[in-house]
Amino acid sequence: MKTLKLRIKDKHVNQLNKIAGSVNYAWNHVNDAWNYVNDVSYKHLRKTGRFFSAYDLNEYIKGSGEYLGLHSQSLQAINETHAKSRKQFKKAKLNWRTNRPDAKRKSLGWIPFKKSAIKHLATRQSGKKALKSTIQLSLSKGQKLIIDVFDSYNLSLYQINTLEIVQDSRNRWYACITVKEYPKQPCGTGSVGIDLGLTESATTSNGDKLTIKQTQKWADTLAIAQRANNKKRVKAIHAKIKNSRLDAIHKFIIQLVKDNALIVVGDVKSRSFTNKKTKLAKSTYDAGWFEFKRQLEYKCKHAGCQFEIVNESYTTQTCSHCRKISDSSPKGRASLGIRGWICAKCGRWHNRDINAAKNILAVGLDRLAVGIPFCEGRKSKALLKFKNTYVININKIYLSNN
Repeated sequence: MKTLKLRIKDKHVNQLNKIAGSVNYAWNHVNDAWNYVNDVSYKHLRKTGRFFSAYDLNEYIKGSGEYLGLHSQSLQAINETHAKSRKQFKKAKLNWRTNRPDAKRKSLGWIPFKKSAIKHLATRQSGKKALKSTIQLSLSKGQKLIIDVFDSYNLSLYQINTLEIVQDSRNRWYACITVKEYPKQPCGTGSVGIDLGLTESATTSNGDKLTIKQTQKWADTLAIAQRANNKKRVKAIHAKIKNSRLDAIHKFIIQLVKDNALIVVGDVKSRSFTNKKTKLAKSTYDAGWFEFKRQLEYKCKHAGCQFEIVNESYTTQTCSHCRKISDSSPKGRASLGIRGWICAKCGRWHNRDINAAKNILAVGLDRLAVGIPFCEGRKSKALLKFKNTYVININKIYLSNN
């Protein structure tokens, strides 16, 4: 399954006012359903000592869809999410949800719909490249909620499974749609190692670099908005930072997957750099290592590209040419300022990050004792590429021309 997040259109003022009223009305009653389920589940736990399952909760809400103005399967989805959340957070009673403006802790809007309540009406062109889709959602008593969304995926190519209408902190509404994955696109034939860092968020063994400095770029503008206590502007800037970071990572990884059959990345963790002693927390969070690896994992899986996370110990200090650790190599966090160095053993000059990426790739090839995998029925040319380039534990691995 794959989830598509589409912004609900706000072009047509009259239509959107009507939809917003319907969404607000529905969300108020979703709160009632959630709170009722929460209360019943807690009382049952106190009486019997065991939790309600989603199936048990369904017995208590039969016929309430007509009163709440919601489709019966939407109520079932609420019960399923409630049971799942209670198990995940290991709580006897979850926090109550409210969307009152004066509430101390306001819950963001959320309205679930299952497959039987969703109908894709049409997808049409809006402008030169943009698409617009119309979706019909079923409520109670045959009532319909029709929404228009900015369609950057072309929903007509997918089979819709479920849909959730969600709200963000800026009061924008989105349709999160789970669909069956589109047919896989073949990955490339090369191999690449990736070193994650702070100056460059990611550096490949081929020399490609991903630079993310969104927090630094918007720091002055954000400071002005915060001093002016302009909360709306502050939220907009934070959203801009987040979205531009995600977009940069997405585009970089898409190109990596298109070009390579094997991608190897180091196992560096953010928590090693976010304590008070290092003073690198802001740069670490801005680099987005977790999001980079998360996107890389599922994109590789979808394209049939092999993805490996390896131990990157000593990859910065080791010369990728002679495989020796010399006195001139950068060591530890104290040497983070050294971006280039000359190996005292073989005299080869190295860029710090590219050298580490090459060593990470070498570790990955050592781990894959059978060599580089074939991709979607096509013979990988990566074996030919690395035959005369890397010699790793020659007694264990033989790279052949086959």
